[in-house]
Amino acid sequence: MNFPPNRTSALARLEAFVPLAAKYAAHRNFDLGAGKHNGVSRLSPYIRTRLITEEEATRAVLAKHNSRAAEKFLQEIAWRTYWKGWLEMRPEAWSHYLATLAEQEKPAGYAKAIAGETGIECFDHWVHELLGTGYLHNHARMWFASIWIFTLKLPWQLGADFFLCHLLDGDPAANTLSWRWVAGLHTPGKHYLARAENIEKFTLGRFDPAGQLDEKAHPIPLDQTFTRQPLHLPSNPKPKGRTGHLMFPEDLAPPPEDLGEIHATAAYLPAAHQASSLVVEFLEGAISSTLAERDGTLFGEPFHSSLNDWIRAEKLDAIVISRPTVGFTKDFLTDQKLPPITHTFIRTWDHLLWPHATAGFFKLKAALPKIHASIAPNRVDDLFPDF
Repeated sequence: MNFPPNRTSALARLEAFVPLAAKYAAHRNFDLGAGKHNGVSRLSPYIRTRLITEEEATRAVLAKHNSRAAEKFLQEIAWRTYWKGWLEMRPEAWSHYLATLAEQEKPAGYAKAIAGETGIECFDHWVHELLGTGYLHNHARMWFASIWIFTLKLPWQLGADFFLCHLLDGDPAANTLSWRWVAGLHTPGKHYLARAENIEKFTLGRFDPAGQLDEKAHPIPLDQTFTRQPLHLPSNPKPKGRTGHLMFPEDLAPPPEDLGEIHATAAYLPAAHQASSLVVEFLEGAISSTLAERDGTLFGEPFHSSLNDWIRAEKLDAIVISRPTVGFTKDFLTDQKLPPITHTFIRTWDHLLWPHATAGFFKLKAALPKIHASIAPNRVDDLFPDF
């Protein structure tokens, strides 16, 4: 597997990339093909599961570079948090996506698109790369989504679903909102058009779809607006007695130290929404390797019976879980109704960044220098201007 699902591999990839973080801005747009994505970090599947956290990756980069030198990569880490914070304040965008996805019929051209048989060489290549590896370069994802929507004239919801089913780093917030952004729905009237010249340039001539793309398409008409809801970020709980940590695949990191001693660890993998075998294998491996490190328990079905058996066996007085973000895990837990001894905690990174995701990314971008200084205070070179 290109992404061995364990923390050791995640840390090794982070260590290998950190020296290159200052060169990220110059190389990040070039898609050189599977096995040659060395201009980007390829950390996203690990951050998606928090085998390593956003804060860990940020700290590692700031230990080697000042924030100006590695600015573009540090912003890229923050983009994922921006999408999640934005969706936390507008959960209807997720439920609306699911509802409209369920209404979609598979139009002509859909079967050939997901089989990589459109005749557009670059697009077909990316389909096969995604199906074979569970990964695509970020620039290729943008081109792919644009071609899907504006050239192939396929519903964006079906494309978002295709990505979510096959990407190892598939995240409900980042995926859904990125597809809406390409379509011109996230920022109304502003869409992303794939251009043959751009694809030829940033694939170093591997592909040149001149004459095959609709480069004059208009944005998708705005379908619905979403009212921003208040963001509630209470202080983390202080559980008493024997405490268990219950994990789900969106957050496999240990709980914050200020929660006190953890006496038992368990994890559960909800049935993934039409997830590919590669995605399921990665998530199962990430959970299994994490539990092996912490001598933890993997829940079976039914969930409630396994949970209650674990509580009794470990004589637990409290359970802590990372706050589930809008998406499949939160939908699952809403249906399950966890026992009253369950306490939800919020990671410092989310607490710092989510409040800045009220509108566009610029507000969060402007706040990043102070946030970076708060988590890596030894970087004094970021606190004073250059002369």
